[in-house]
Amino acid sequence: MAGALHDKAALEERIGYHFTDTALLQQALTHPSCNLDNRREAHNQRLEFLGDAVLGLILAEALYTELPDEREGVLTRYRSMLVKGYQLCLLAREIGLGQYLEMGESEEANGGRKRSSILEDAFEAVIGAVYLDSSLETTREVALRLYGPLVKRLDTLTDAHNPKGRLQELLQPKLGNEAIEYRLTEEAGPDHRKHFTIEVWINGSRRGSGSGPSKKLAEEAAAIEALQNTEA
Repeated sequence: MAGALHDKAALEERIGYHFTDTALLQQALTHPSCNLDNRREAHNQRLEFLGDAVLGLILAEALYTELPDEREGVLTRYRSMLVKGYQLCLLAREIGLGQYLEMGESEEANGGRKRSSILEDAFEAVIGAVYLDSSLETTREVALRLYGPLVKRLDTLTDAHNPKGRLQELLQPKLGNEAIEYRLTEEAGPDHRKHFTIEVWINGSRRGSGSGPSKKLAEEAAAIEALQNTEA
């Protein structure tokens, strides 16, 4: 079995939580491939299952509280973006999670410490372990600290999805570079809780509208509606 490359106490420092039951952390960091190397230690798949559910609840509650003007569909989309594998892998890499994992020698040799699916699962397992070792409130604090400001995180994630780029690619060959215009129609709320509504116009015709806690997210929502109308 290939052991962790670094002391797990350093990981506790990185996530801002120190375990009472260190066996839970050990389990969260143990990949199933350890069992294939004749080590029958508890691996992290069950904790991954739990962590996935806990993380979904934490993010749903946070979005519900922080974005009181958003509709259910928008909140659902934001939560989905925040729990996608790409995002979990990014969070895992931000705390250097791969270097603390224990895995079978063959998995190690095949680059398992850097594999996205392994990092995603391990991140969820760590969240599950924190939950079992503490409380929902403590787990919420840990998870939201790792994510940072959710609106900023969502703004970053929209770059990966880029519906505005898809709309531009679809229409530019037919209509040219200046055919798409985004118009701010409403800006409401205090500075710490802004709400924007933006319409997208194509060749002088309104084709979509969207709202969000930042102009970027509102434009993305408008572009998604325009894509639906254009491709229908």
